[in-house]
Amino acid sequence: MTHLRGVKPALSTDHQALTKVPVAPARMNDYARAEWKRVMPQLITRRIVTKADLAGVVNYCVAVGVVDQITELMAEMPIPDLKLGGLQIRYMQTARQLAAEYGLTPTSRARVGSADADDDDDNPLAVT
Repeated sequence: MTHLRGVKPALSTDHQALTKVPVAPARMNDYARAEWKRVMPQLITRRIVTKADLAGVVNYCVAVGVVDQITELMAEMPIPDLKLGGLQIRYMQTARQLAAEYGLTPTSRARVGSADADDDDDNPLAVT
């Protein structure tokens, strides 16, 4: 008997994948837009994102943007606001969950099995 609960299917390229990075939605703040510019080229190169996926990628970028914005706000406070910290944690969790959906975490990238995994020169997600 095989137990498959919690096992995610491997990500794969999509024949309807976008081939060009779309312009970031105007409603995104500067933090979210910066994340969009950072991750979208990699997602396009790996042929993972379709038009239907854009809302999820936007939500990921917005969540990361809010985390960055809260981090900046909290750094300016003499005493961190616990409610703001709780909100930041929830946005971090949401961003992490969405990142896993699109192969933006080490584990989910391993599921993609992309051919360019050894080439960190073009990888905007590579730590330098």
